[in-house]
Amino acid sequence: MAQKVIYEIRNASKNYGAVVALDGASLKLHAGEVIGLVGDNGAGKSTLVKVLSGAHSPDGGEIFLEGEEKVWSNPKQALEAGIETLYQDSGLAQHLTVSQNVFLGREKFVKGVFGKLGFLAKKQMEEEAQKDLEAVGIAFPSSNRPVSQLSGGQRQAVAIGRAVSWARKVLILDEPTNHLGARQSAEVLEVIKKAKAKGLGVIFISHTLPHVLAVTDRIVVLRLGQIVRDSPTSEYTADSLIGTITGSYSKEEK
Repeated sequence: MAQKVIYEIRNASKNYGAVVALDGASLKLHAGEVIGLVGDNGAGKSTLVKVLSGAHSPDGGEIFLEGEEKVWSNPKQALEAGIETLYQDSGLAQHLTVSQNVFLGREKFVKGVFGKLGFLAKKQMEEEAQKDLEAVGIAFPSSNRPVSQLSGGQRQAVAIGRAVSWARKVLILDEPTNHLGARQSAEVLEVIKKAKAKGLGVIFISHTLPHVLAVTDRIVVLRLGQIVRDSPTSEYTADSLIGTITGSYSKEEK
């Protein structure tokens, strides 16, 4: 039985002056599905991600979440609707602890008058952050440790764990394995599988094609703002995927 369509964009267009970033792009994401979004630099991937996450408004087209049309005015609206996006820069506050970053923008306060005065429930957030990150398979040091003291890989792990633990419907990961070693990349791919098992719809953007081929159910190829191929991952080979991205391959050549 096919999973329901959880997120959809139809005929999206976006121009930056004379530059056409998106040209009639349409995409359906199902619950419990991992889509790989690939393309050369300038293909339109980042623009599509920003439109889906509410960071940019499309010039044309429609967005539907669980069948209901949405118009995002800002990323917070998409976030509150259950769409979590992890951008390449991870978005962590370096001076805050792991747990404070996990709860950034969703802070918990102590009960009573001290909570009304803005006192944070630090111990509760530390315990819940550790539980949430461990639940998605993220290994990390003490949750009360400042992010500035972590390695690049550890910071990325915290950012991914935060996104997965908070996502309710859709998870968008923009180059999550970038600059990570083999072991850390493998951990991230396992986290993506766990997000799928939770029933989330996952969009995985990456230039590392072996990772895309390893964890996705479907691969969508963007070129010059247009979706030129949207097929099950099983229908691609490494060579055909590269050829589709560069424009030197067509399905008829298989």
